[in-house]
Amino acid sequence: MKHIVFFSGGIGSFFTAKRVIEKYGKDDVVLLFTDTKIEDADLYRFMDDASKHFGVPVTSIEDGRTPWEVFKDVRWLGNSRLAQCSHMLKQKTALDWIADNYSPEECILYLGIDWTEAHRKKAPVKNWNPYKVEFPMCDAPYITKIEMIADLSSVGIKIPRLYELGFSHNNCGGMCVRGGQGHFINLLNKLPERFEFMVGFEKEMQEYLGKDVTFLRKSKTVYERDSAGNISDKKVIRENMSLEQLREDYYKKDEQLDLFDFGGCGCFVS
Repeated sequence: MKHIVFFSGGIGSFFTAKRVIEKYGKDDVVLLFTDTKIEDADLYRFMDDASKHFGVPVTSIEDGRTPWEVFKDVRWLGNSRLAQCSHMLKQKTALDWIADNYSPEECILYLGIDWTEAHRKKAPVKNWNPYKVEFPMCDAPYITKIEMIADLSSVGIKIPRLYELGFSHNNCGGMCVRGGQGHFINLLNKLPERFEFMVGFEKEMQEYLGKDVTFLRKSKTVYERDSAGNISDKKVIRENMSLEQLREDYYKKDEQLDLFDFGGCGCFVS
């Protein structure tokens, strides 16, 4: 039986691999990495360190396109609600490789979802059927990401720099289109050149599609009042929010921005 760990370069997949290897040994473990071609350089350093630590080579596969190329091919700007880059560059690429090499009876797939995200298990179990999917980090002993980071240090592996810069995951060079307002504000502050690239690409896609497409949306609540001035109804209005607008509102210290909306990578989950 082969044990295939979706090895994203993140801390969750590292500890998923650790638990799988501790349980089954390293000989039948596959660390499967699907490259989006826009990863942070330090991700590759981290995977190399992890591979040496586990004594298991990383199996790297790729579609060959970047997310930006995918968005043009499908004529849709990926966002937190729908990101075809996840499907084409991660899910389909991985499924094609797995199906070419193993039948459902010959392998088990492992995802790095942990016990704080157990509600996310249902979708991948359904989507990867008939392949069996397991989630080792949802089982006891339950450990936090802070504890994972401490454990990394104890074995002499440096934490990926995107975590040190305040990003919630180590994928797509900090430019994950599934991110929220807080994610992109962090990108603006920590990696401004990448933020500016995404500003430019957003404009490029607007021109390419002839539509006011954006990575982000914002919500505002409009209250209706009766003749006495009491609130009688309310409506939540959602509208597109460009990265330029986000930057402008942030510098104006707009209190309506959600600085805690980081979103999250869900490439193998949705």
